[in-house]
Amino acid sequence: MTTYIVRRLLLMIPTMLGITLVCFLLCQFVPGGPVEQVISRLRAASSVHGASQRTISPEEVANIKAYLGFDKPIHVRYFIWLGKLLHFDFGFSYVYHMPVWDVIISKMPITLFFGLTSFILSYIVSIPLGVWKAVKHHSLFDIVTGALVFAGYVIPGYALGILLIIYFGGGSYFQWFPISGIVSDNFEELSTMGKSLDFLHHICLPMICYMIGEFAFLTQLMKNTLLDELNKEYIRTALVKGVSFRRAVWKHGFRNALIPIATSSADLFTVMFAGTVLLERVFDLDGMGNLLYTSTVSRDYNVVLGIIVLTSILTMFGRLFADILYVIFDPRIRFT
Repeated sequence: MTTYIVRRLLLMIPTMLGITLVCFLLCQFVPGGPVEQVISRLRAASSVHGASQRTISPEEVANIKAYLGFDKPIHVRYFIWLGKLLHFDFGFSYVYHMPVWDVIISKMPITLFFGLTSFILSYIVSIPLGVWKAVKHHSLFDIVTGALVFAGYVIPGYALGILLIIYFGGGSYFQWFPISGIVSDNFEELSTMGKSLDFLHHICLPMICYMIGEFAFLTQLMKNTLLDELNKEYIRTALVKGVSFRRAVWKHGFRNALIPIATSSADLFTVMFAGTVLLERVFDLDGMGNLLYTSTVSRDYNVVLGIIVLTSILTMFGRLFADILYVIFDPRIRFT
């Protein structure tokens, strides 16, 4: 296993180089880059109060390119950026005018909270529910919960968010929940209990949307894998030898059924980026998804690349973590 882990860690190096190279080149060739953005702002500033837009001279354009680091060939810029990346320097944000790492850190708490909380709640609820559905297969409970799980599986989180806002967020029906943000404007004036209730009141709808997809997937996966285990010969043998059905399920079938769940547990490494762009836009959450959207629209390349690099690194470590869990859950598995 140690040899496998070392080999996987070494394989991450060329994989990361490939990811960074492709993403860097794509960002450089997208029209309307930082240089064009600065020139556009200069022209807009010169046309204030009805004045005609002034012409930006070639010398000024060259100075702008030099200031932003675009005066060098693209391959030189890539290696300069990669060299900084090796020292955990993600560069400078063209929009926020601060280091990229500081920008990401400032947006991380909200997305990390929603991602980690929904991740934990999804596992706590979906695994027992999946086991119970497998035990009660074809019962009324299984049929009713199956319909709800199927609905949660096919409805995207952002679409569900829009429906929840329409029906419960002051759209056309009830005004039970706020439609944006995570706290009220008078949050600082509230008592400790009031702050807690206000926070829970704001996160209720977004949390449902964050959980719905993962919850539905894990519940159905848990049920199907446990059903497969319960139909295997070793379970029947245990029952014939006098083992109770409850013990056969939890002692034998449950542990083997957890093996596919280990793959999904790799998402633990990417919970800080779990918030989708559309979901954070729907609920106006100032998190990583919203940051990625605004940075892409404003051509803030360094922020976009920084998010992509962090996501890629955590995803690769997550896949490795899932492989290690395979061995923990089933010692018979060997990676060579």
